[in-house]
Amino acid sequence: MQATQVNRRDRLSPMTESPETRFVAVGDADVAYQVLGQGPLDLLYLYGMGSHIDFAWESPAYAQFYNRLASFSRLMMLDRRGTGSSDGVSRRAIPTWEEWTEDIVAVLHAAGSKRAAILAATDSGPIAILLAAIHPELVSALILFNTTARYQEADDYPIGASTDAVDALVETITAGWGTPELTRLANPSMADDEDWVRITSKCIRASATPRTAAAQFNYILRNDVRQALPLIQVPTLVLHVSENILVPIAQGRYLAEHIEGATFVELPGGDSTTTPELYVIADEVAEFLTGERPMVDIDRVLTTVLFTDIVGSTEQAASLGDHRWRSLLDAHDGAVREQLRRFRGREIKTTGDGFLAAFDGPARAIRCAQAIGTATERLGLDVRAGLHTGECEVRGDDLGGLAVHIAARIGTLADSGETLVSGTVKDLVVGSGIEFTERGERDLKGVPGSWKLFAVEG
Repeated sequence: MQATQVNRRDRLSPMTESPETRFVAVGDADVAYQVLGQGPLDLLYLYGMGSHIDFAWESPAYAQFYNRLASFSRLMMLDRRGTGSSDGVSRRAIPTWEEWTEDIVAVLHAAGSKRAAILAATDSGPIAILLAAIHPELVSALILFNTTARYQEADDYPIGASTDAVDALVETITAGWGTPELTRLANPSMADDEDWVRITSKCIRASATPRTAAAQFNYILRNDVRQALPLIQVPTLVLHVSENILVPIAQGRYLAEHIEGATFVELPGGDSTTTPELYVIADEVAEFLTGERPMVDIDRVLTTVLFTDIVGSTEQAASLGDHRWRSLLDAHDGAVREQLRRFRGREIKTTGDGFLAAFDGPARAIRCAQAIGTATERLGLDVRAGLHTGECEVRGDDLGGLAVHIAARIGTLADSGETLVSGTVKDLVVGSGIEFTERGERDLKGVPGSWKLFAVEG
């Protein structure tokens, strides 16, 4: 094994710089890896199909997750053979589980790690399971996230998916690999974050072609490493989201039940990857490995959240052409920012054809939304808006928490040119002179309970 060094220190954003990408030879292939952080313990993060350790740093969300892991460890990441920055493989010669464990061993040696904790997600879980069973001297702890030892059903494994279901999933991957639609489906909490969806979809496409990804999944989904579970003797943590559409939570529980002494933690939601909603993974891993949860600088404030978007933007872009649409979109952005300035709103981010903004008063937020509608109507654009007031997490310049998702969901239910608000917002502006029309109770995707919604009049 020979490590080679490639300088890829391109600055991706003012706040994020990717670590150096290096390569280690494994047989005839080169495996790409990165190392960051100077913590007292070694942690290797192993993600599977969809991984690209260079492109992933273009996402501030992924960069923040990696930096949180590196805050308490020396973090190592790699693209296994057949994915991302590492050498590709033929669809007719997919590496075996055992061969993929060689990639990890090679990276650990190249990085000078004598023993490391392994955090393995999704389809990389079986590789980490085999590594812990075959090379216990290299593994100090095992953390398995949204993964399984066997996906397909068997006589002694009724919680598995049927053969028809596996066939359908492979076909879905072939048809939808790297598309925004499939990215949203797999990560519902981020479905309305256009920037995150765009960057994540790009990373997935860069990791492998659709048919290569489908071929690897076809092998992965039909294999079985359950025989290795009783052989794992290192401390093990199993993390699994409650509504994962790819890997049912029952399969995560099976792992914990068949690995001696394993701890099982159920996480909320249905996301398949490490989205901002699942940053808690880093906290769980830190507590499991160090005994302490890391201190994270999070401020909680009561904020009115505004989401806007252009109705029918895709159709308009197609009819106008790229140049004219870009000019119109620039005019839209300028008009929105002018109204945010007038009503003292804080721009959080753009979402491709809309804005996320925050206000310290709900009445000003409503009036700003109405002014945005008027200003953009002059441009020939129909803009809809959704508002909710609730407790938000402030992380640097970004906002997170349930209130943000509620506002986004309300926005998607608004009609063209309409400003739709939650009952919370309506109650907070009593006496302001703002009038509303009741729109009834609605279920908001991914949000508990039903919500009374109101349209702003005028």
